[in-house]
Formats: sequence, structure tokens, C-alpha cells
Amino acid sequence: MTDLIAMGREARAAADVLAVTSAEKKNEALAAISRALLDHRQEILEANRLDAEEAERNGMRPAMLDRLKLDDKRLASIAAAVMKVAGLDDPVGDVMDEWDMYNGLHVRKVRVPMGVVGIIYESRPNVTVDAAVLCLKSGNAAFLRGGRETIRSNMALERVMRQALASAGLPEACVTLLHDTDHAVAREMMGMRDYIDVLIPRGSARLIRTVLENAKVPVIETGVGNCHVFVDKTADLQRAAEIILNAKAQRVSVCNAAETLLVHEDVADQFLPMAKKLLDTKNVELRGDARTRAVLGDCVKEATEEDYYTEYLDYILAVKVVANVEEAVEHIRKYSTHHSEAILTNDRANADYFTSHIDSAALYVNASTRFTDGEEFGFGAEIGISTQKLHARGPMALRELCSYKYIVEGDGQIRQ
Repeated sequence: MTDLIAMGREARAAADVLAVTSAEKKNEALAAISRALLDHRQEILEANRLDAEEAERNGMRPAMLDRLKLDDKRLASIAAAVMKVAGLDDPVGDVMDEWDMYNGLHVRKVRVPMGVVGIIYESRPNVTVDAAVLCLKSGNAAFLRGGRETIRSNMALERVMRQALASAGLPEACVTLLHDTDHAVAREMMGMRDYIDVLIPRGSARLIRTVLENAKVPVIETGVGNCHVFVDKTADLQRAAEIILNAKAQRVSVCNAAETLLVHEDVADQFLPMAKKLLDTKNVELRGDARTRAVLGDCVKEATEEDYYTEYLDYILAVKVVANVEEAVEHIRKYSTHHSEAILTNDRANADYFTSHIDSAALYVNASTRFTDGEEFGFGAEIGISTQKLHARGPMALRELCSYKYIVEGDGQIRQ
């Protein structure tokens, strides 16, 4: 039986060490991890092959299977991303603000690690490395629980990273992975308030809801991405068609992929066939309202209310024709998960209306939603995309994995 309390104690002790570890020492450990991932590529890829074969036998959808698979190119990219994190400024110890009080006390607001960061996630073994190295660089111990479908891959990655940590003189428990994927163990992890400081779920809407409903550890909500793209009447239509193809189909199994296309009624007759022609190259199924079906015909399935609420993570796109930017905003406000939305327009007033009236973590003007990503934003990697408002929002990277404390210096002051 998994002894979570013992694992929690070890993670807490490792976090205490990391909190006072120098940036140079942490970067040395990150470099060791990056090298180890490449040195042990055969071991990692073989474990991943077994995971992928089992997932395929169990009927996993191709789009989700793609999230699970590693190859030489992806593993090299993961190792390179580790070195990008190593090259970033260390946030720990940053003085966020400082001032002198009326009584001569000097106050500094200083960035500090969270402590032990728990991450519960699914399907993507790259998250195991991203989460571990972001936590390490920000002075936190990572306490990880991946999905059953990638357990061999995750265990291989954990083993390699822990060996690298030991070689760099840091505790192996800086990275801890639960090997038992039973749901009961995950629920026990959600209650470990004495050992885990914050819990971050990363995965399906069902997973995130389960964590929110059951966790006693404070939770940062991430990731469900019912993302929208609105094509305004002034948009460059050819460019808009290329953007929606990218936003929907460049990689469908990720949370920043577009799930709904909204089109201004004045350009629907011209734009919808252009968009469909490109989307057909990726065999994207369209589910549309009456106007969309009138333009494109019976090849478009009738959209239901549920379609507009759905994060498909598949080659499916909901479509609706709207009267104006106001109706587009109203639709997004109703159905959005507050992740990423885009307007394609050459009307500055409409762009400003869109960005000021929609409250999502990332808003785009004339660009694909696929850029909502820690590495794309220059953060090196991300722990997830926060869709809530407390503490962190959008791509969560090094600074978002820190809290702060006040250091107050005086020369004998007492309060009257």
C-alpha cells in the first residue's frame, strides 16, 4: 500500500532544502536532468511504447493517443525546454516592493517558493518533466500524480530525473510521482493539507471538477478550453481562414485549440466556404446553426446547445453566424470557460470592444488561440493555464509558482 504520509514528509523536507538552494545549484540540477533525458532515451521511449500500445488496445481516440506518444523529436524538445527553464531568471528572492514606514521600519516584499506543489494530470508524459523542472527552478518540490494510461512513461521519467537530482547533490524527493494510479490514492492526495501547499489539476473537465469537489488542499483551477474565434465583417478573410485552421487543427488535443467559430453575417456566404475548404484538408467535422447549414449544406451537422458548451479535443468545430460583435461577445460570455478567445478584424473599435467586454485569461486580435502557452509567452514552460482569477491567471510559470513574504527591519521600534 502506498504510504502517502511518508512520501509527503520526504517532499516537505526536500522543499525545505530547495527553498534555500542557490540558483546556480538548481540550474546545475536542471542541466543534469536535460542530459539524463537524452542519455536514457531508449528506456523512456520503450516505456512510452508500451503505454501507447495498451492505450490503443483500450480504444483511446487518435487525438488523445497523440498526446500520449513520445518519439526522439519530442523527447529532444522536452530536454531542450528544460534548458530554457534553466536559462530563465530565478524568481526566488526577488524584491517585489519595498518602502520605509512612518516609524523607520523598512519593509521588503520578497518572492518565495510555495513549498510542495501537487499536480494531478492526464495523458501527457511531457507534463511530468515540465511540472518537475518548473517546480525545481522556483524552489518547490513537485508531488505528481499522472494518469494510468502513461504510468510506465511517467515512472521512467521520474526515475531518470531523481537520479539526475542525486548526481547534482539535491534530494531525490524534489520530484515525487505516485506509482499507484488508483482513484482512492488520488483522493487521499487531495486531502494532504499538512504536506502539500497547493494542488493544480491539469486535464479534462471531469478531472478538474473532481479535484475541485474533493480537495482539502487549496486548488488553482486550470485548463478546460472551450475557446472561440470570431471573424468580423472587416477581417482579411483568407488570413482568417488560415487562422481558424491553425487554431482548430494544428493540434486538436490541447486546451488552447479553438472549439467554436463565430462568423459575422455580412461575410458568412463568402467566408464559410473558404474556411470549410481548408478545414476539409484536416477532415474537421462541422456542427452549425441554421444559417451555417443554409450556406454549406447538409454536410454540416445541426449544432445542439451542448455543442456550444463542449471542449471537443477532436476534429470537430461548432459554428454559428452572428449579427455583430456584440452578439459574438454575448455568445462567448455564455459558453466560454474563460481560457482563450480571438477576434479577427480590421476594425479597431470592434477589437477594443471584444477585448474589454470578454473576461478570459488570454484574448487575441488577429492571431490564433494556439499561442496561449508558457513557452510561447517566453516563460520556458508552464505548469498549466489558470482560468481562475485568484493568485495566477493564464500560463502559470516560475513567478506563478511563488508566493511572497514580508521582511521588516527595524532598530528597536515597539508599537504604541
